[in-house]
Amino acid sequence: MARRLTVSLVAAALAVAVGGAWLWFGRDLPRPAALRAEPTSALYALVDSRQADAAPVTVAEIFTPGTQTLGDLTREAVEELADCDDALWGASAPGCTQALRATYRGSSVAGQFVIFNLPDGRTADALVAALRADGFVRQATPFDPARSRAEVRALGHYVTVSWLGATTAARGTDLVRPLIALDALGNAIQARVLAAT
Repeated sequence: MARRLTVSLVAAALAVAVGGAWLWFGRDLPRPAALRAEPTSALYALVDSRQADAAPVTVAEIFTPGTQTLGDLTREAVEELADCDDALWGASAPGCTQALRATYRGSSVAGQFVIFNLPDGRTADALVAALRADGFVRQATPFDPARSRAEVRALGHYVTVSWLGATTAARGTDLVRPLIALDALGNAIQARVLAAT
């Protein structure tokens, strides 16, 4: 019994140390283990520039009451960052006027969705390329980056980043289904395309 208690205490101390190290040292540096990045396409031509799509995105537009839960994921927090670069490390977003971010948590995964409002499709594609190569978004909620996946997309003059990882030591955690659900938050931009037709 004393041995079991010691093992439990050591495991708890290790978990606290890992969490503390994440908060103190590694928060700005992690990248996803698997990353898929896409430039904008002709589908988003009607919202290819802020000039053609001038209304700012709102928290209510992207993070609706219907997206409070996404499958097993539940939204924990939503924020609009004062400076887009506050959401990034190793990359910058010139001309960006907005960055909205939400964090989600499930039973064995956690993740975040970030949307950037850039001047045009060219600068959106440049940010996608930078996130593929040079830096990434800052991790806003704890999960294991070594067991994480991300989708980065330019959608006209917007860039969305969906990043999700495992929160438990269990192997074989399904990341694909919850990442697809998280990435679907970007569908709000398709509604803007339809409104512009």
